[in-house]
Amino acid sequence: MLTSRKELDAELGGAARAWLDEALAEAAHEAARTDAPGPYASPPWELRYAAAGRHCGPEHADSVRSLLLVEARAPLASLVRLYEQGTAAERRAVLLTLHLLDLGDTALALVEDALRTNDTRLVAAAVGPYAAAHLGPHAWRHAVLKCLFTQVPVASVARLDERARGDAELARMLHDFAAERTAAGRPVPEDLRTVLALTAPPDADGHPGPPTAAPAPTEES
Repeated sequence: MLTSRKELDAELGGAARAWLDEALAEAAHEAARTDAPGPYASPPWELRYAAAGRHCGPEHADSVRSLLLVEARAPLASLVRLYEQGTAAERRAVLLTLHLLDLGDTALALVEDALRTNDTRLVAAAVGPYAAAHLGPHAWRHAVLKCLFTQVPVASVARLDERARGDAELARMLHDFAAERTAAGRPVPEDLRTVLALTAPPDADGHPGPPTAAPAPTEES
């Protein structure tokens, strides 16, 4: 979960706060530039991005990195560079911040890349508000299944109830996934039943309808 600048100031020590002040000033300076940087030039704030955990602590690194991206109004080129060259933690912070930047759907490739991994930290970050707003139905359904497959809690999926409501195709995919698990003697995740209940079409008054029949539990579930 990302924390605000005010919350960070209350938790960081004096040296870390001073470092963050300088880092955000560099990011703001970059955002105010009117000349375009060279195609291979990395602005100073990007170096600060990589060093956030070292100076502010790993528990605050996501929030510090997110603040830097927002303050710099990070363009897609910077996001791609930081994602492709970064550690898993640095990639996660990019994914967590996408919805706070004016990107449209131009950063979907980063979300799609994260969803191809089996790193649960990246998968959980990839299914946030940006994916909810921009992933198409087919890709979004597979993102939900990816969470089930990798045991990422579906609570991580932004706007899950809204996008799953009345989705008959998602319900079919969930039943197929459950059948495969049962045939292999593996438990059906409880989260699958949670999502399946959300796929019920609304009634005539627009209220959620009765849940789709859930797969029978296995002995291990």
